[in-house]
Amino acid sequence: MTLIEHKGSQTIIVADAELPVTQRPLHVARAVFCYLGELWCYRELLLTLVGRDLKVRYRNSVLGVLWSLGNPLLMMAVFTIVFTVMTPSNIEKFPIFVLCGLLPWNFFSASVIGSIRSVVDNAPLIRKVYFPREVLPLSVVLSNLVNFLIALIVLFAFMLAFQMPITPSVLLLPVVIIVQVIFTSGVALILATVNVFYRDTQVIMEVAMLAWFFLTPIFYPIDILPRSYHLGGLTIDVWRWMYILNPMASLIATYRVILYGGGFGGAPPA
Repeated sequence: MTLIEHKGSQTIIVADAELPVTQRPLHVARAVFCYLGELWCYRELLLTLVGRDLKVRYRNSVLGVLWSLGNPLLMMAVFTIVFTVMTPSNIEKFPIFVLCGLLPWNFFSASVIGSIRSVVDNAPLIRKVYFPREVLPLSVVLSNLVNFLIALIVLFAFMLAFQMPITPSVLLLPVVIIVQVIFTSGVALILATVNVFYRDTQVIMEVAMLAWFFLTPIFYPIDILPRSYHLGGLTIDVWRWMYILNPMASLIATYRVILYGGGFGGAPPA
Protein backbone atom coordinates (compact mmCIF):
# COMPACT_ATOMS: atom_id res chain seq x y z
CA MET A 1 0.00 0.00 0.00
CA THR A 2 1.38 3.44 -0.92
CA LEU A 3 1.38 6.04 1.87
CA ILE A 4 0.75 9.59 0.65
CA GLU A 5 1.33 12.81 2.57
CA HIS A 6 -0.32 16.09 1.56
CA LYS A 7 1.61 19.36 2.18
CA GLY A 8 -0.33 22.34 0.99
CA SER A 9 -0.93 21.92 -2.71
CA GLN A 10 1.75 19.25 -3.04
CA THR A 11 1.21 15.52 -2.79
CA ILE A 12 4.25 13.56 -1.65
CA ILE A 13 4.62 9.79 -1.76
CA VAL A 14 6.16 8.92 1.59
CA ALA A 15 6.66 5.15 1.39
CA ASP A 16 5.24 1.86 0.27
CA ALA A 17 3.92 -0.34 3.04
CA GLU A 18 2.12 -3.62 3.27
CA LEU A 19 -1.53 -3.63 4.25
CA PRO A 20 -2.11 -4.78 7.83
CA VAL A 21 -3.06 -8.44 7.96
CA THR A 22 -6.53 -7.60 9.30
CA GLN A 23 -7.20 -5.34 6.30
CA ARG A 24 -5.99 -7.67 3.55
CA PRO A 25 -9.18 -9.78 3.32
CA LEU A 26 -11.23 -6.60 2.95
CA HIS A 27 -8.82 -5.31 0.32
CA VAL A 28 -9.04 -8.57 -1.66
CA ALA A 29 -12.83 -8.70 -1.35
CA ARG A 30 -13.11 -5.11 -2.60
CA ALA A 31 -10.91 -5.94 -5.59
CA VAL A 32 -13.02 -9.00 -6.41
CA PHE A 33 -16.25 -7.00 -6.29
CA CYS A 34 -14.75 -4.30 -8.50
CA TYR A 35 -13.66 -6.97 -10.98
CA LEU A 36 -17.13 -8.57 -11.04
CA GLY A 37 -18.70 -5.13 -11.35
CA GLU A 38 -16.63 -4.38 -14.44
CA LEU A 39 -17.66 -7.69 -16.01
CA TRP A 40 -21.30 -6.88 -15.24
CA CYS A 41 -20.96 -3.57 -17.07
CA TYR A 42 -19.90 -5.52 -20.17
CA ARG A 43 -22.63 -8.16 -19.88
CA GLU A 44 -24.22 -7.10 -23.18
CA LEU A 45 -20.92 -7.64 -24.99
CA LEU A 46 -20.60 -11.02 -23.30
CA LEU A 47 -24.07 -12.09 -24.44
CA THR A 48 -23.36 -10.79 -27.94
CA LEU A 49 -20.21 -12.91 -28.15
CA VAL A 50 -22.12 -15.95 -26.89
CA GLY A 51 -24.78 -15.46 -29.56
CA ARG A 52 -22.12 -14.96 -32.23
CA ASP A 53 -20.34 -18.15 -31.21
CA LEU A 54 -23.55 -20.19 -31.39
CA LYS A 55 -24.52 -18.71 -34.77
CA VAL A 56 -21.09 -19.33 -36.30
CA ARG A 57 -20.93 -22.85 -34.92
CA TYR A 58 -24.28 -23.95 -36.38
CA ARG A 59 -24.50 -21.72 -39.45
CA ASN A 60 -25.99 -23.48 -42.51
CA SER A 61 -26.71 -26.52 -40.33
CA VAL A 62 -30.00 -28.35 -40.78
CA LEU A 63 -30.29 -29.53 -37.17
CA GLY A 64 -28.54 -26.51 -35.68
CA VAL A 65 -27.75 -26.78 -31.99
CA LEU A 66 -29.05 -30.36 -31.91
CA TRP A 67 -25.73 -31.40 -33.46
CA SER A 68 -24.18 -30.72 -30.05
CA LEU A 69 -25.94 -33.88 -28.88
CA GLY A 70 -24.29 -36.02 -31.55
CA ASN A 71 -20.98 -36.56 -29.75
CA PRO A 72 -22.35 -37.57 -26.32
CA LEU A 73 -25.08 -39.77 -27.81
CA LEU A 74 -22.60 -41.55 -30.10
CA MET A 75 -20.15 -42.10 -27.25
CA MET A 76 -23.00 -43.30 -25.04
CA ALA A 77 -23.97 -45.84 -27.71
CA VAL A 78 -20.36 -47.07 -28.03
CA PHE A 79 -19.84 -47.40 -24.28
CA THR A 80 -23.22 -49.12 -23.90
CA ILE A 81 -22.33 -51.71 -26.54
CA VAL A 82 -18.89 -52.29 -25.05
CA PHE A 83 -19.96 -52.53 -21.42
CA THR A 84 -23.31 -54.30 -21.81
CA VAL A 85 -22.75 -56.58 -24.82
CA MET A 86 -19.02 -57.26 -25.21
CA THR A 87 -18.02 -57.07 -21.55
CA PRO A 88 -21.27 -57.05 -19.55
CA SER A 89 -21.25 -55.01 -16.35
CA ASN A 90 -23.66 -55.06 -13.43
CA ILE A 91 -24.59 -51.38 -13.83
CA GLU A 92 -28.31 -50.99 -14.39
CA LYS A 93 -29.59 -48.62 -17.06
CA PHE A 94 -26.08 -48.06 -18.30
CA PRO A 95 -26.95 -45.36 -20.90
CA ILE A 96 -28.23 -43.08 -18.12
CA PHE A 97 -25.16 -43.84 -16.01
CA VAL A 98 -22.85 -42.83 -18.86
CA LEU A 99 -24.78 -39.69 -19.83
CA CYS A 100 -24.71 -38.43 -16.23
CA GLY A 101 -20.93 -38.34 -16.50
CA LEU A 102 -20.44 -37.67 -20.20
CA LEU A 103 -22.56 -34.52 -20.48
CA PRO A 104 -20.81 -32.59 -17.67
CA TRP A 105 -17.44 -33.75 -18.99
CA ASN A 106 -18.19 -32.62 -22.56
CA PHE A 107 -19.25 -29.21 -21.23
CA PHE A 108 -16.00 -28.89 -19.29
CA SER A 109 -13.74 -30.21 -22.06
CA ALA A 110 -15.30 -28.16 -24.88
CA SER A 111 -15.23 -25.00 -22.76
CA VAL A 112 -11.59 -25.37 -21.74
CA ILE A 113 -10.24 -26.35 -25.17
CA GLY A 114 -12.36 -23.74 -26.94
CA SER A 115 -11.34 -20.91 -24.61
CA ILE A 116 -7.58 -21.47 -24.83
CA ARG A 117 -7.23 -19.56 -28.12
CA SER A 118 -10.06 -17.11 -27.45
CA VAL A 119 -7.76 -14.20 -26.54
CA VAL A 120 -5.17 -14.89 -29.25
CA ASP A 121 -7.76 -15.32 -32.00
CA ASN A 122 -9.42 -12.02 -31.09
CA ALA A 123 -6.19 -10.00 -31.00
CA PRO A 124 -7.38 -7.55 -33.74
CA LEU A 125 -10.50 -6.76 -31.72
CA ILE A 126 -8.47 -6.31 -28.53
CA ARG A 127 -6.18 -3.78 -30.24
CA LYS A 128 -9.11 -1.65 -31.43
CA VAL A 129 -11.50 -1.58 -28.47
CA TYR A 130 -11.06 -1.73 -24.72
CA PHE A 131 -13.06 -4.32 -22.81
CA PRO A 132 -12.19 -6.83 -20.08
CA ARG A 133 -10.20 -9.57 -21.79
CA GLU A 134 -11.86 -12.12 -19.51
CA VAL A 135 -15.05 -11.68 -21.53
CA LEU A 136 -13.56 -13.73 -24.39
CA PRO A 137 -12.95 -17.06 -22.59
CA LEU A 138 -16.10 -16.59 -20.52
CA SER A 139 -18.17 -16.27 -23.71
CA VAL A 140 -16.87 -19.68 -24.81
CA VAL A 141 -17.85 -21.19 -21.46
CA LEU A 142 -21.35 -19.72 -21.62
CA SER A 143 -21.96 -20.82 -25.22
CA ASN A 144 -21.04 -24.37 -24.22
CA LEU A 145 -23.29 -24.00 -21.18
CA VAL A 146 -26.22 -23.46 -23.56
CA ASN A 147 -25.38 -26.75 -25.30
CA PHE A 148 -25.07 -28.46 -21.92
CA LEU A 149 -28.49 -27.29 -20.76
CA ILE A 150 -30.08 -28.53 -23.99
CA ALA A 151 -28.32 -31.88 -23.51
CA LEU A 152 -29.73 -32.11 -19.97
CA ILE A 153 -33.24 -31.90 -21.43
CA VAL A 154 -32.41 -34.90 -23.60
CA LEU A 155 -31.04 -36.69 -20.52
CA PHE A 156 -34.35 -36.17 -18.72
CA ALA A 157 -36.13 -37.61 -21.76
CA PHE A 158 -33.90 -40.70 -21.56
CA MET A 159 -34.65 -41.00 -17.84
CA LEU A 160 -38.38 -41.01 -18.56
CA ALA A 161 -37.87 -43.56 -21.35
CA PHE A 162 -35.98 -45.84 -18.93
CA GLN A 163 -38.66 -45.25 -16.27
CA MET A 164 -36.22 -43.69 -13.84
CA PRO A 165 -37.84 -41.53 -11.16
CA ILE A 166 -36.99 -37.83 -11.03
CA THR A 167 -36.58 -37.20 -7.30
CA PRO A 168 -36.75 -33.92 -5.35
CA SER A 169 -32.94 -33.93 -5.25
CA VAL A 170 -33.06 -32.63 -8.83
CA LEU A 171 -33.74 -29.22 -7.27
CA LEU A 172 -30.05 -29.17 -6.31
CA LEU A 173 -29.03 -29.50 -9.95
CA PRO A 174 -28.74 -25.70 -10.55
CA VAL A 175 -26.33 -25.45 -7.60
CA VAL A 176 -24.06 -28.14 -9.06
CA ILE A 177 -24.19 -26.50 -12.49
CA ILE A 178 -23.19 -23.13 -11.00
CA VAL A 179 -20.27 -24.76 -9.17
CA GLN A 180 -19.12 -26.40 -12.41
CA VAL A 181 -19.45 -23.13 -14.34
CA ILE A 182 -17.28 -21.37 -11.75
CA PHE A 183 -14.65 -24.13 -11.84
CA THR A 184 -14.68 -24.33 -15.64
CA SER A 185 -14.43 -20.55 -15.97
CA GLY A 186 -11.43 -20.50 -13.65
CA VAL A 187 -9.58 -23.14 -15.67
CA ALA A 188 -10.53 -21.41 -18.93
CA LEU A 189 -9.27 -18.01 -17.74
CA ILE A 190 -5.96 -19.44 -16.55
CA LEU A 191 -5.26 -21.39 -19.74
CA ALA A 192 -6.33 -18.55 -22.03
CA THR A 193 -3.81 -16.34 -20.23
CA VAL A 194 -1.04 -18.94 -20.40
CA ASN A 195 -1.66 -19.43 -24.13
CA VAL A 196 -0.89 -15.76 -24.80
CA PHE A 197 2.71 -16.45 -23.77
CA TYR A 198 3.05 -20.14 -24.64
CA ARG A 199 1.23 -21.13 -27.82
CA ASP A 200 1.77 -24.85 -27.21
CA THR A 201 -0.83 -24.74 -24.45
CA GLN A 202 -3.69 -25.99 -26.63
CA VAL A 203 -1.75 -29.00 -27.94
CA ILE A 204 -0.63 -29.93 -24.45
CA MET A 205 -4.14 -29.58 -23.03
CA GLU A 206 -5.70 -31.69 -25.78
CA VAL A 207 -3.43 -34.56 -24.75
CA ALA A 208 -3.96 -33.83 -21.05
CA MET A 209 -7.74 -33.79 -21.52
CA LEU A 210 -7.64 -37.28 -23.03
CA ALA A 211 -5.72 -38.59 -20.02
CA TRP A 212 -8.00 -36.65 -17.66
CA PHE A 213 -11.05 -38.23 -19.34
CA PHE A 214 -9.89 -41.78 -18.58
CA LEU A 215 -8.82 -40.84 -15.04
CA THR A 216 -12.34 -39.58 -14.31
CA PRO A 217 -15.12 -42.10 -13.46
CA ILE A 218 -17.26 -41.28 -16.49
CA PHE A 219 -17.97 -44.63 -18.12
CA TYR A 220 -17.00 -46.71 -15.08
CA PRO A 221 -18.02 -46.50 -11.41
CA ILE A 222 -15.36 -45.48 -8.95
CA ASP A 223 -15.99 -48.62 -6.91
CA ILE A 224 -14.12 -50.70 -9.51
CA LEU A 225 -10.99 -49.03 -8.15
CA PRO A 226 -9.49 -50.42 -4.95
CA ARG A 227 -10.70 -48.50 -1.92
CA SER A 228 -7.17 -48.33 -0.57
CA TYR A 229 -3.68 -49.04 -1.87
CA HIS A 230 -0.76 -50.16 0.26
CA LEU A 231 2.59 -48.69 -0.68
CA GLY A 232 5.26 -49.96 1.68
CA GLY A 233 4.04 -49.08 5.13
CA LEU A 234 1.73 -46.36 3.80
CA THR A 235 -1.99 -46.88 3.13
CA ILE A 236 -3.42 -44.58 0.45
CA ASP A 237 -7.17 -43.96 0.34
CA VAL A 238 -7.68 -44.16 -3.45
CA TRP A 239 -11.28 -42.90 -3.47
CA ARG A 240 -10.52 -39.96 -1.21
CA TRP A 241 -7.54 -38.81 -3.25
CA MET A 242 -9.47 -39.31 -6.50
CA TYR A 243 -12.03 -36.74 -5.34
CA ILE A 244 -9.41 -34.39 -3.85
CA LEU A 245 -7.06 -34.32 -6.85
CA ASN A 246 -9.72 -34.54 -9.56
CA PRO A 247 -12.46 -31.91 -9.19
CA MET A 248 -14.35 -33.34 -12.17
CA ALA A 249 -14.63 -36.69 -10.38
CA SER A 250 -16.40 -34.96 -7.49
CA LEU A 251 -18.69 -33.01 -9.80
CA ILE A 252 -19.66 -36.04 -11.88
CA ALA A 253 -20.27 -38.08 -8.72
CA THR A 254 -22.59 -35.32 -7.52
CA TYR A 255 -24.49 -35.28 -10.83
CA ARG A 256 -24.96 -39.04 -10.47
CA VAL A 257 -26.21 -38.72 -6.90
CA ILE A 258 -28.85 -36.23 -8.08
CA LEU A 259 -29.85 -37.76 -11.42
CA TYR A 260 -28.91 -41.42 -11.30
CA GLY A 261 -29.49 -41.90 -7.60
CA GLY A 262 -26.78 -44.46 -7.07
CA GLY A 263 -24.63 -42.61 -4.58
CA PHE A 264 -20.92 -42.26 -5.25
CA GLY A 265 -20.52 -45.85 -6.36
CA GLY A 266 -22.43 -47.49 -9.14
CA ALA A 267 -25.92 -48.94 -9.34
CA PRO A 268 -29.09 -46.98 -8.60
CA PRO A 269 -31.37 -48.01 -5.76
CA ALA A 270 -33.69 -50.91 -6.44
